[in-house]
Amino acid sequence: MLPSVSLLDSFQLSQFSALLVVYLVAITAEAMSGALAAGRRNMDIFGVAVIAFVTALGGGTLRDMVLGHYPIGWTQHPEYVYLVIGAGLLTTLVARYLHRLKQVFLLLDAMGLIAFSVIGCNVALELGYPTVVVVMAGMLTGISGGILRDVLCNQVPVVFRRELYASVSLVVCLLFLSLRAWGVDLNVATGVCFGMGLALRLLAIRLGWRLPVFSYQQRWE
Repeated sequence: MLPSVSLLDSFQLSQFSALLVVYLVAITAEAMSGALAAGRRNMDIFGVAVIAFVTALGGGTLRDMVLGHYPIGWTQHPEYVYLVIGAGLLTTLVARYLHRLKQVFLLLDAMGLIAFSVIGCNVALELGYPTVVVVMAGMLTGISGGILRDVLCNQVPVVFRRELYASVSLVVCLLFLSLRAWGVDLNVATGVCFGMGLALRLLAIRLGWRLPVFSYQQRWE
């Protein structure tokens, strides 16, 4: 049974709302992706736990700090901390049985990206920020955890490579805002955005969709 909560990132939500379910899926998925990234760098158990925590909850923490939204969600709900650390440590036990770790990592990361983008938008929207800030808050929430994970694991963050990543977050944020502006129910809008965003990200990976690259090689005189 899901833990009884009255707040998700300090907002009133039904215990079984789509947004809460998406949030729990997102922090679990991102914690597991963080653990896999730590495993590729041969980190010890403490390192795995730290990377799992930062990946899962770092984006929301940065968003709340930028928006001045206090108290930060996970500080009021320690069960989220237990969940992400537990998911990270569990990954160390089951990873050896996962034969296609790269595909699993990309799937988990995609789930977290889409879910956090929607959640970040909703938080800023409920706080009454203008549209551009809502979109930026959604993208900040979606991509920051992955950036922190990759930096701590000494890798070039996925968002700075040629893959469609931040652009997928942008599309999801705009879609979510459009649906809410049209009066679509929050649960329905969340489900539609999650499904379409995940499909877009996985198609981009599968078909190799990429953004144009700027390459400047001229030497400075």
